[in-house]
Amino acid sequence: MKLISKISTGMLALGLSLSLVSCEKKQILKLYSWTYYTPTDVVAEFEKEFDCKVVVTEYDSNETMFNKLINGGAKSFDIVVPSQDYVSIMLQKKMLQPIHQSKFTNRDKINPKLLEKISYDPKMTYAVPYYFGAAGICVNKKKVPNSSYERSWNIFADPTFKGHASMMDDYREVMGDALSYKGYSVCTTNDNELDEITEMIRTKWIPNIVKFDAEGFGKDFARGDLWLCQGYAECVYGEVPEEEWENTIDFFIPEEGGPSYLDSMCILKASKNAALASEFINFIHRPENYAKFLDFFRFPCYVNLEAEKYMSSKPMYPASIMDKCELKNDLGENLDKYYSRWESLRISN
Repeated sequence: MKLISKISTGMLALGLSLSLVSCEKKQILKLYSWTYYTPTDVVAEFEKEFDCKVVVTEYDSNETMFNKLINGGAKSFDIVVPSQDYVSIMLQKKMLQPIHQSKFTNRDKINPKLLEKISYDPKMTYAVPYYFGAAGICVNKKKVPNSSYERSWNIFADPTFKGHASMMDDYREVMGDALSYKGYSVCTTNDNELDEITEMIRTKWIPNIVKFDAEGFGKDFARGDLWLCQGYAECVYGEVPEEEWENTIDFFIPEEGGPSYLDSMCILKASKNAALASEFINFIHRPENYAKFLDFFRFPCYVNLEAEKYMSSKPMYPASIMDKCELKNDLGENLDKYYSRWESLRISN
């Protein structure tokens, strides 16, 4: 019995040892992405199909991500998901490596309209779109039952909302809204155009705005304190009970468009697993997989058009309203033109 016991123990140890060796041989893909941005079930399916392990590390801003990478963290990850301005910066600094195009078989699923908006990498050599989004306008229909209000960014000049309106504490967003309303590019560096919209915001919009707030506007809207707010739809819909959405929320992006963002999947230059990383990017864009991401957030289907037929939820708003939105591209040193004018507006609020 002791002999059998020893043999059994030895076999068990050998089995555990072989199991550990097997695990150690698995490739590990390290993903650095936004908080709650990658569906766990899709990750699990990828691990199973490619016999690998995916380690996800999360960040809450492009600045946090970028600072970590340039301060020695770039060697710790394979894939990163920066927004358009940071993709541009990272390309300039040669921090990215090309995606293996032979593995990117789902490139034809990407919306051609979206690729037309991308100036820094329109052929998706280094960056594959993950999500395209834009802030819009939310009106509380219970507080303002008359729907005759102006459906443009100039709604913030309407005294009906005085004392019950807010805009995001984000100068590219607020100034971008004003630029879109005036028919200018959200990336303009023209001083006359910037002066014009700054004065408009100061004299027409700010008198009706309670505060600039990029975090709590959803809760304030749900409580009824705000009748009008500019911001991301998910921040408002996430605070209002779903059964009240239709009767409470009127969300729209004006016909003139507005500023938008595009998060893309990129492979870091220091990655040793570029082939597996390319497989992951392609896997995400299998329509049935991408639909799970959209369903989780109730996002509209704009990036991967074929995913729509696999979605099980109704999006918060139709994707088509983002057609005229313009990406907030990196402005380099010209960004100071926006920041200095924004500071003067913040003081006057």
